Amino acid sequence: MTESAAVPLKKPAMLLAGVGALGVVFGDIGTSPLYTFKTVLDMTGGDNPHTIYGVISLLIWTLIVVTTIKYAGFAMRIDNDGEGGILALMALLGVKRHKRPLIVAAGLFGAALIYGDGAITPAISVLSALEGLNIVEPSLHHYVLPLTALILLALFALQPAGTARIGRTFGPIMALWFVTMAVLGIWGIIKHPAILWALNPYYAFAYLLHSGGSGFLVLGGVFLCVTGAEALYADMGHFGAGPIKLAWSALVFPSLVLNYAGQGAIVLAGAPTDGNIFYRLCPSSLTLPLIILSTIATIIASQSIITGAFSMTRQAIQLGWMPRLKVSQTSREGYGQIYVGAVNWLLMLVTIGLALGFGKSDNLAAAYGIAVSATMLMTTMLLFIAMREIWKWNLAASIAVAGVFLIVDASFFASNMMKLLDGGYVPLLLATAVYLVMYIWHRGIVAMAARLTEDPLPVDAFLDELTRTGVARVPGTAVFLTRSQATTPPVMQLYVKHTMSLHKRVLAVKLEIASIPHVAARNRLALSEVGPNFWSVTATYGFMERPDMPALMAQIATNGCPIDPKKLTYFVSMEKIVPGEGPHSLPRWIRMLFSVMLRNCARVTDYLRIPAGQVVDIGRQVAI
Repeated sequence: MTESAAVPLKKPAMLLAGVGALGVVFGDIGTSPLYTFKTVLDMTGGDNPHTIYGVISLLIWTLIVVTTIKYAGFAMRIDNDGEGGILALMALLGVKRHKRPLIVAAGLFGAALIYGDGAITPAISVLSALEGLNIVEPSLHHYVLPLTALILLALFALQPAGTARIGRTFGPIMALWFVTMAVLGIWGIIKHPAILWALNPYYAFAYLLHSGGSGFLVLGGVFLCVTGAEALYADMGHFGAGPIKLAWSALVFPSLVLNYAGQGAIVLAGAPTDGNIFYRLCPSSLTLPLIILSTIATIIASQSIITGAFSMTRQAIQLGWMPRLKVSQTSREGYGQIYVGAVNWLLMLVTIGLALGFGKSDNLAAAYGIAVSATMLMTTMLLFIAMREIWKWNLAASIAVAGVFLIVDASFFASNMMKLLDGGYVPLLLATAVYLVMYIWHRGIVAMAARLTEDPLPVDAFLDELTRTGVARVPGTAVFLTRSQATTPPVMQLYVKHTMSLHKRVLAVKLEIASIPHVAARNRLALSEVGPNFWSVTATYGFMERPDMPALMAQIATNGCPIDPKKLTYFVSMEKIVPGEGPHSLPRWIRMLFSVMLRNCARVTDYLRIPAGQVVDIGRQVAI
């Protein structure tokens, strides 16, 4: 897929999509003013004018370079059939050549890092919002942590019900949030208008040059202002590039700039820096309503992260990099409305554990940023390859543009790594665990497939053998899954070997996952009769789609194959892993962990929506 060429939306439709994007795309980056400036100021150890101007300038220009230029200006021009995000980009670049292990490794570890971010974002966002209670009434300090845990528990507990109805209100609420932030920022700027000089990038460079090593360390805190920037690219398929860019440039970016400038202005005007500086922008009589709005905004931001984790999990499953997990569709209105129970409850445990363990948003900020900065660094590397291979830029132009992004991302990543021992190891450990699951599962699946197909039997030879050995052909239609249409499905061979019978009509179905997110219905099916009553079926799905066998059989029935979808018998294998030898064997630790994953993953019949009353399970041992 080349540079995005989507049909432009009409203005009213784009405005509506832009409002919808506010509640899904910009929740994370939109709630960062709650804690970012306070965190950076604590790291600088001072509130003198030179520091304030430098910090505000760094925040503003980080938003411009990373979000506006890199993501909105460049990354969002590269789409995989309309979809964005590091996994979609990996799939797009991965098909350019057959063996690209470095691209796959970068894409997968970048995706795994997002899970680490997903666990921290709800904890730090809700904590920072509720910490405003300390300003309203210091004695409420003891209730902040229990309330945070309670809200997070309720948020995750509501996920199985779906968020379709709630989602309709996300956009307008976030629009109110951004307008409120802008108004508060303007109110702060009025108190010290000179803060607008921070729009000049000179102050950012001057601070970095004259602050010694402390300026480099501060970058780790500054980076918190763009922790949600990756969502602009990742959620492009839900809303389109146009509405996301419109919402960013017309409302989100100006609101963020005004609010950060306002916070800097009130500190220059003499406001105390203890507690949450964000709430100092608000008149005391309105602090409690602002805390309520902030809490709602952080819940929406957390919901967006959780939904994103569900969506990325489905992509990884489809691409063969994660065990099959039960994916439930929670709404008929949108394909993105899904629920993955295993991911939800694990995220809940980790998120609440982080909130209780770190206790304050200031402490969590030390753990925040490493995962996102590493993901952005890997995205930049993939963008460089895309510039060369998709846009066909020459080497000098690609290095010039990607090199700037690489320097910026590498600087932020290196600065964030200084926080490794202060909690930064948490998201890295989470990402490593997710990456390990992906690696083990993929190696196991590849080894198992190779073992099952190491002695292939051509379909013609199999049909001749049926006739020669007098295998009984019983009434009905059997459906077997296969990995190759040129050879006989191993499950079919096993069934015939033990029963000396086979149904009169047979369908060998191969399910393929394309490197694009969606496959048009007209391109889904390839159907041919390769022998008497022996039909070869190839069904292709995008990595954002979930195969549906009953729906596929209905489509096959309308395309010339004489079957009754309600009277089919599906033969499904249940593999048991045992130690093996030879080129397809795995190290003992990988084999053991893969075997555990295989036993506990969702049944293939559930994943493919095969009716339980039409299934025959056949057990077999696979030596790897």
